[in-house]
Amino acid sequence: MTRATDGAPLRAHERFSINQMTVRQLSLPELVSACRTLGVRGVGLWREPVQAYGVEAAAGLVRDAGLEVTSLCRGGFLTAREASARKAALADNRTAIEEAATLGTKVLVLVSGGLPEGDKDLAAARERIAESLTELAPYAARYGVRLAIEPLHPMFASDRCVVSTLTQALDLAAHFPAEQVGVCVDTYHVWWDDRAPGQIDRAGREGRICAFQLADWTTPLPAGVLNGRGQIGDGSIDMRAWRRRVEAVGYTGPIEVELFNDELWATDGRELLARTVRRFAEHVW
Repeated sequence: MTRATDGAPLRAHERFSINQMTVRQLSLPELVSACRTLGVRGVGLWREPVQAYGVEAAAGLVRDAGLEVTSLCRGGFLTAREASARKAALADNRTAIEEAATLGTKVLVLVSGGLPEGDKDLAAARERIAESLTELAPYAARYGVRLAIEPLHPMFASDRCVVSTLTQALDLAAHFPAEQVGVCVDTYHVWWDDRAPGQIDRAGREGRICAFQLADWTTPLPAGVLNGRGQIGDGSIDMRAWRRRVEAVGYTGPIEVELFNDELWATDGRELLARTVRRFAEHVW
């Protein structure tokens, strides 16, 4: 990446990808335009804004701009107990797989889902995820899409994701071919886990790293917790060390920056994207 000179725009590193949620204040056309200005080659998209714009239209927009869709977020939420809810979740995930294929990405990120209301059985919830994957994995394979199980920080286990560690995610994935099911490594969610380095090695051996995402851990956390992901370089995570770690086991794919942060969302989206490109160069490479 080169620094801006004489008013010329910054050029993003070839591995850099911006997750749409990081700059959610930008419409999809605005995001595409900003990416072209900064030389950003990859975008991770989210289903809700893509659906609002139109899946086919979104696919054409990013394709015509020469952008790679590095992932689609999100599928998952597979922990329901009632038959009707489970059927609806499976149908929604099949739609997500089809959307990923239309957008031209090979990666659908799965946030597995939290405990159903009144339930306290984590093991049973994880077993229901495994059962759902037996239906979804071969369906995804027919579309050339890999399911990337993303472990979330344990503080989200009750309401958002009962898969909290890379160990748990890889154990779920192990029942399926690596070309069908792998994992998404997100620094925000796994940086604290002293078993994570060994599990990165395991994921590399098994060929299961589908996606690599960055966000920093800053404290104090906001009241809402969910929207507390820090800008790269503002927190406690050694981003360069994590990048080197996943590369050492063979991952050479896109690196997405995915931030959920109310303060950042209140700023100018184009300036935020440019700042994120700079931070990537300063703290990741």
